[in-house]
Amino acid sequence: MSGHSKWANIRHKKAAQDAKRGKVFTKVIKELMVAARNNGSDPDANPRLRQAISTAKASNMPNDTMNRAIQKGAGELEGVTYEETIYEGYGPGGVAIMMDVMTDNKNRTVAEIRHIMNKYGGNLGENGSVAWMFEKFGQVTLSANGHAEDKVFEEALEAGADDFAASNNEFILTAVPSETVNVADTMSAKGYDVVSSAVEMVPKNIMNVSGDDVKKLINMMEILEDHDDIQNIYSNFEIDESDL
Repeated sequence: MSGHSKWANIRHKKAAQDAKRGKVFTKVIKELMVAARNNGSDPDANPRLRQAISTAKASNMPNDTMNRAIQKGAGELEGVTYEETIYEGYGPGGVAIMMDVMTDNKNRTVAEIRHIMNKYGGNLGENGSVAWMFEKFGQVTLSANGHAEDKVFEEALEAGADDFAASNNEFILTAVPSETVNVADTMSAKGYDVVSSAVEMVPKNIMNVSGDDVKKLINMMEILEDHDDIQNIYSNFEIDESDL
């Protein structure tokens, strides 16, 4: 919607800044390690690892860094063992929040997340409290780079995408999770710049947040996003750009 920003858009801009600080690498390395630990180091036999490799490539991670993470996860090199979990809750204004977490100390992590949410007027909920408000989709973001929208739309559908949107000089392609890597690889082979490729939780409905809740919500989301143990964070709000 013109004149509004959803968390996915705000987060995407922030990810570009985080990439410069290496924050993205930390999160992708964890995903590579866990994917390799759970289902082996062969991406052809491990769809989750194949997706993680696609995400790593989109963030310009060096091959050596990527390979070391996979080897550590598969037990070929010594490394930390991470536990996966999902936390759910509510933010200021009653917005729904979901977090993918990987941690080597679950008790520490949940205490820190609860403290952050409480500080900014949110609260950590029970499992399942907001999950029903989201659907899992693959999303591939391409840089517009002067490409004609009609042509991108046609080639995206041919590549296996189910939906297409243009936003902020980028094209966002949506696909079923299992086709995400194929869509990203196909569009890259056609010469498009793949900015990101990931399977994400997309909200079914959007809530508008305004007034005093805006600053509290953005501050809380950015601090949670920066937490080393939070891999991904999703929400269902939008904010009028005049309030940002």
